[in-house]
Amino acid sequence: MPQARSIRGINGSDSRLPLYQRLRDEFLLQIAEGHWVPGTPIPTEAEMTREYEVAIGTVRKAIDTLVQDGILDRQQGRGTFVRRPEFTRSLSRFFRQVDQQGNTCIPESDILSLESEPASQHVRQALALKARARVIHLERVRRIDGKPLFHERIWLPEERFAALLDTPKDVLGDLLYPAYEALCGQLIAHAQETLSVGIADALTSAMLGIPVETPVMVIDRIATGFDGTPLELRRSYGIASDFRYQIDIA
Repeated sequence: MPQARSIRGINGSDSRLPLYQRLRDEFLLQIAEGHWVPGTPIPTEAEMTREYEVAIGTVRKAIDTLVQDGILDRQQGRGTFVRRPEFTRSLSRFFRQVDQQGNTCIPESDILSLESEPASQHVRQALALKARARVIHLERVRRIDGKPLFHERIWLPEERFAALLDTPKDVLGDLLYPAYEALCGQLIAHAQETLSVGIADALTSAMLGIPVETPVMVIDRIATGFDGTPLELRRSYGIASDFRYQIDIA
């Protein structure tokens, strides 16, 4: 049985916050640090009541907020599980990702470079890094049936993702977030994306096979861990003529 501990001051939480919110922050930290693994059940409410020395209603309310946020998933008769976020369909909201047979698919990834470099001011601000911090800069092209769809530039804090520097590029696969988890122990929980219009520079035009200054759609993403720490800055370029936007208005 885990040793009982007080919730007060846990995770550096503001003691003025309601107890259930501070407990919620502790649960997020358990996920961020890999103690609670996505796809697996969390401890029972009774176990956490004993561990944190709080009322079961406080535990239940903390869990309820994480269920509402889509981080935890209650399964009848099985328990409460850490939900694994789904990011594979993100770009498909804006670009049609189908093969020659018309089947929706995950684009193949061709990693062009993966190297350590000093973080620029923009990257430091986006990832909340200190001065003189270093990042891993990854560049790749994503294709379907050999046709380039996206040119992507990705920046990661080197301190957290250093293992990638010693990993062969072909090991990373077409989806990076599982590799972040398996190789670096870093879990992506949330992402915020901003859409804008730009023009292709020389590199992007070469990667996408389009003339320089062709209009492109630019999707900037900041991905964070379960504890809110910024983990990834990503910029994806897609050909504007392939762009689509759809929204349902009630």
